[in-house]
Amino acid sequence: MNKKVALTGNEAVALSMKQINPDVVAAYPITPQTEIVQFFSSFVANGQVDTEFVTVESEHSAMSATVGASAAGARAMTATSANGLALMWEVVYIAASNRLPIVMPVVNRALSAPINIHCDHSDTMGARDSGWIQLYSENSQEAYDNMIQAVRIAEHPDVLLPVMVMMDGFIISHGLENLEVMDDESVKDFVGTYKPDHYLLDIENPITMGPLALFDFYFEVKRQQAEAMKNAKDVILDVAKEYKDLSGREYGLFESYKLDDAEIAIVVMSSAAGTGKYVVDKLREEGKKAGLLKLRVFRPFPHKEIAEALKHIKALAVMDRAESFSDFGGPLFAPIRSALFDVKNDIKVVDYIYGLGGRDIVPPHIEKVFNDLEEIKETGKYDKLVNYLGVRE
Repeated sequence: MNKKVALTGNEAVALSMKQINPDVVAAYPITPQTEIVQFFSSFVANGQVDTEFVTVESEHSAMSATVGASAAGARAMTATSANGLALMWEVVYIAASNRLPIVMPVVNRALSAPINIHCDHSDTMGARDSGWIQLYSENSQEAYDNMIQAVRIAEHPDVLLPVMVMMDGFIISHGLENLEVMDDESVKDFVGTYKPDHYLLDIENPITMGPLALFDFYFEVKRQQAEAMKNAKDVILDVAKEYKDLSGREYGLFESYKLDDAEIAIVVMSSAAGTGKYVVDKLREEGKKAGLLKLRVFRPFPHKEIAEALKHIKALAVMDRAESFSDFGGPLFAPIRSALFDVKNDIKVVDYIYGLGGRDIVPPHIEKVFNDLEEIKETGKYDKLVNYLGVRE
């Protein structure tokens, strides 16, 4: 049974963790993620979960302890933001390469320097090629729902990869929203009991994890890892169907918003999608054929499905809340543009980098993007491939 409640994003994620009831959570605080593990620690202290809660001395240690617990056969979680994720870096790759189904909420925050505690996507975009599945959430509801689905996705035998679940720092993590949550028993039944086939503490079938593998075996390990990521796409969709039957809420690889007959459109992720939808509605009232694609799953990257959804668009803007320093746009722009390469429609694609360090993205900004797209649609030309939205030049 669903119940309507008002929660912040951090509270919603902590609640999902309580309902999942993992075996081990290793935690270290960092703004704006701290409240997740703080709330969860109260569930541990009150005896509402059976979790072994491990307080460690750094984020590197948090991920190391989580890897150790998962390798030993436990359902294990941690959480972080920004510089904390950067400090985990070495072990983040080890978690994925060892095929450990860890679930980690990440509250997106700008990486230093200069020091900044507000939202952009530079932290998780930096980890996009680490081998972790990445799910991005528009609001608290999606963060809650993505966390529960992430457990099933990660632990599927055709996948066995860790999953990051993202939400925007402060905008969602500390913002109070109305959402629907399920009862504990329904979540427990949905995620089931974790019973790995192979783990370090199985004395009847001992195995080695993380051995030295040079040119004789390393390539094959990476190839298997890549195949698992490929398999994850179908698993994500299958889990979403089951979750819809349980919750009534539908998820896919992305959300198409008024795209079917659109001529101009934006691609966006996370909380800015809500502002984008508002602008699309306003432009539709003015008779403009505007649309929006909100990407939920960034890894694996659903390139074929994106190309199919956008193949009729005449002018497209990709909105990046991170800078890749490639002089060729942000980290979302390049794969979107590549996905459209084989579409025989000469779609004009431009990039807009916005919101770095938590700078607000407001409706007039997105209206400007759509106005630019109207001009590109009419002329077939654009002045700049990469644009910076809302910055003092």
